[in-house]
Amino acid sequence: MEGAILYKGEEFYTDLNRIFTSINNKQNEYNWLITDCTCYPENQEYDLRMNQKYYWIKGEDLTSMIKNENFQIIWGVFSGFKKDIEFEDVMKFHLPYAEGYSGFWEEELSIQHPLAELEIIAWDSSITMFISKRESLVRDFRYKFSKSEDLKVYNKLCSV
Repeated sequence: MEGAILYKGEEFYTDLNRIFTSINNKQNEYNWLITDCTCYPENQEYDLRMNQKYYWIKGEDLTSMIKNENFQIIWGVFSGFKKDIEFEDVMKFHLPYAEGYSGFWEEELSIQHPLAELEIIAWDSSITMFISKRESLVRDFRYKFSKSEDLKVYNKLCSV
């Protein structure tokens, strides 16, 4: 499990369009559970979808939505699941959340949802965290966002 934290050098954080580009649009390979989300898209349909308790969406549909309107995410957890995992199985577990979850700040990284492969976390519009079971995705994210840091190292240094 690898992770990155981005909290400096950006105009705004959790720019999903740029994040998707950084991982070579691999988000399309997943279905997404969006939880604990606060955002303010101009499109009312997007606003209704995104600001629910949870929202389940195909990667291609999420990509299309973000290409149509690349709105900023203030808070939220985007959990990516392999396409063969059923929504009903996902909902057997607690919903991931951003604000107040202490697990982001531990040396041993984990993804909140046990069936998810990766997680993108918007933290108070000032931090983006990217955690994945696929090391290559984190490496690609870190390459594109050169001011991002290894989340394990960051957590270790902050806990001293």
